[in-house]
Amino acid sequence: MEKYLSIINKRTFIALAITSVAAFITITFEFEYNFDLTMISIAIIFPLVFTIRSAFKRREKALEFLSRFRTGLITTDASIQANTKITLADRKEIRSYILELSKMLVLYLGPEPLPMEKVRAAATKITNFIDLRREIFKMSPSLKIHGFMRDVYMGLEATAGIKEHHTPTSIRAYCLVFIYLYPIIYIPSLYFRMNSGNADFDHWVLYFLAMFSTFILISLFNVQEQLENPFDQQGLDDILLDEFEIKEENLVSIK
Repeated sequence: MEKYLSIINKRTFIALAITSVAAFITITFEFEYNFDLTMISIAIIFPLVFTIRSAFKRREKALEFLSRFRTGLITTDASIQANTKITLADRKEIRSYILELSKMLVLYLGPEPLPMEKVRAAATKITNFIDLRREIFKMSPSLKIHGFMRDVYMGLEATAGIKEHHTPTSIRAYCLVFIYLYPIIYIPSLYFRMNSGNADFDHWVLYFLAMFSTFILISLFNVQEQLENPFDQQGLDDILLDEFEIKEENLVSIK
């Protein structure tokens, strides 16, 4: 239940407070006008949907690159462990480097991140290990291992880019401002339409419709904010980073 309530925050209460005040003033002073509410959808809904879609695409890309990173590391380890010319001590050493890199990337992406330089340094240890033992590998296996490491580096850097570079901040700020302005524009128009029916209506209906529509908009904005960083483990749709960390049991046994 706590996670489901995570879309409610201080922005929600600010938006609902503005809505309550706007509804009270509209009813008290009978302030109304006829306004085409299609403009609201253009001003708010379109950019809001755009940012949600962009954040969702970033999440899907992050899953793709994390999978590529994990697969590249596992395949690199399997290729090296299968080479009988490499000593047992060296195979244990490269295994420790691979486990270290995997753990460091998960820590970097998590809520309390490590510096990216440490993650890159851990990846360099693996590359240096392979380069220093180039004479042990034949040409074809060496090229394959470097190909696997290319996937590791691509997954590493692409995931870091997704974490550091978000969807346009200006559009998100624009959406939030217009969500706060929305009840001021929408409620008098809603009041006009309800009055134009030439029938008495309970003012609580106006309060309910205004609060409900505002809650929907600000909740969608909060969902987008949570999707914006799919690594911080705070939203319902965050990536389960532990699923991508390589454990000893995920790798072939060292013989």
